[in-house]
Amino acid sequence: MIKHAQPEYARRFEPFSQSPISVISERGAWSADFELDLEDDLLRALYRDMLAARVLDDRYSTLQRSGKASFLVSSAGHEAAQIAIAKAVRAGEDWLYPYYRDTGLVLSLGLSARDIFGQALATLADPNKGRQMPGHPGSKSLNIFTVCSAIASHIPPAVGTALSMKLQGLEQVTVVSFGEGATSEGDFHAAINLAGAQDAPVIFACENNGYAISVDVHQQTAAASIAAKAEAYGMPGYIVDGMDVLACYYVLQDVIAAARAGQGPALLDMRVYRYNPHSSADDDSRYRPREEVDAWRERDPLHRYQRFLAQRNLWDETWEQELREQLEQDIRGAARDAEAAGIIPSEWMFEDVFADTPWHLREQRDKLFGIQQDT
Repeated sequence: MIKHAQPEYARRFEPFSQSPISVISERGAWSADFELDLEDDLLRALYRDMLAARVLDDRYSTLQRSGKASFLVSSAGHEAAQIAIAKAVRAGEDWLYPYYRDTGLVLSLGLSARDIFGQALATLADPNKGRQMPGHPGSKSLNIFTVCSAIASHIPPAVGTALSMKLQGLEQVTVVSFGEGATSEGDFHAAINLAGAQDAPVIFACENNGYAISVDVHQQTAAASIAAKAEAYGMPGYIVDGMDVLACYYVLQDVIAAARAGQGPALLDMRVYRYNPHSSADDDSRYRPREEVDAWRERDPLHRYQRFLAQRNLWDETWEQELREQLEQDIRGAARDAEAAGIIPSEWMFEDVFADTPWHLREQRDKLFGIQQDT
């Protein structure tokens, strides 16, 4: 049984559906049983941010192949889910706990491409001062928790943040995203259990691409879906077509509104697909057939949304070309600026850790820089 009845504005979709929720057909036609009520500016902004995420991902890949970036976790194929999250929250007010594939999400939330590339290249453009591996952005001003590599380790802090907002009486919501592999970790289950028991205003957004590196989702869980796990923790679970940006947006809009109104958490199982290997260190041909990847490319969220916008006279080839050229120019420029910022001074590794630098770090610093110590 679901622990909490959903308020009127959150009944647009029923939880625990047998098939993914979708509002745009593969051909781009509106297929929902309710009227589209979004402004044209938002509809186009969703596409712009999706395309920006794809262009940034391509440039990031070029930097990695050229040896300038050491590591890449591609977001291609996840754009619809990520941009929907960014547009559904109150940026800079709500709290975001992204995972390592969420480049498009943080870009759409307002983190600059220069900051993202600076972090990837560990230059002076990196707000984290080169102390994280590539693909681990964060922003204090935007309430974006710095990405962590340890799978699911960011989910308990996300629930803690949501509980803090609730105890303070703030109408703020936390959204934590992760891959389906994270649901095999104890951190996920401990966190979602606490969230359900305490009615935490948190949305668990699973970007389910079917593979935790090389392990198929059906080898990870016997559950019918990731969303099905929500019922055991007393919250609604939704299976969403993660290649349909408007389906993701509308479902997120509903569950975020419910959480903000004190109705508790929800779990979203957003069915996406990653077009590229798990990371630049992975050979995906060893565990998935090329025919599968090609079939999913036919469902590209950008192309599908293009068809939808075109039917509403909000997209054409001219606008696409102008937009793409501008984005490529901006993102190439951001990458150049990040690289030109220069390397981070070695002495920075000894700063900002302790209020007073302890003796052993002073000793290591002096040895590194050849400073003669007093005897």
